[in-house]
Amino acid sequence: MGICANEFREYVVQPTLKDIDFPSLFAENLLLGTAAVESDLGSHLHLADHASLGIYQISPTTHRKIWDTFLYNRHDLASKVRGLASQREFLLRPHAELATNLSYSTAIALMVYLSTKKNFDELAANNPQVLADTWLQYFKSEQSESNGSSERFIESYNHLILKKKVVA
Repeated sequence: MGICANEFREYVVQPTLKDIDFPSLFAENLLLGTAAVESDLGSHLHLADHASLGIYQISPTTHRKIWDTFLYNRHDLASKVRGLASQREFLLRPHAELATNLSYSTAIALMVYLSTKKNFDELAANNPQVLADTWLQYFKSEQSESNGSSERFIESYNHLILKKKVVA
């Protein structure tokens, strides 16, 4: 059983977006949908056969790439994201933060999307198909490679975020 979607939105996603000065309903819904499809909203934080970690299933390679190619010259944004990480653990085991620190991993997941330079269409914030297409094109993790499709995203989003019954 994963995390309650409404509580995850209220206590993690919204405050994280506020902390990094990025208020966006599209980003909120995209991050919730990403967590839903990647880990069933936290039902698993690491699969034995994959390197990816956390509620968003971000790989250490992607994590490093975000810091080395996207945040490295965006000092204000990098400072805000780094401020979400644990003081000691980030220095000792930075990739573990992806599994143990929901705010930090949420910020990094957002950075994955922002690094693509795709503009978020706030008018499509409540459109699961647009959210799914964005995830599929810019995020899909190694965990979701085998079963990653926009249909799978929409199914997870409807079931875990919108709480709609999935008809088999």
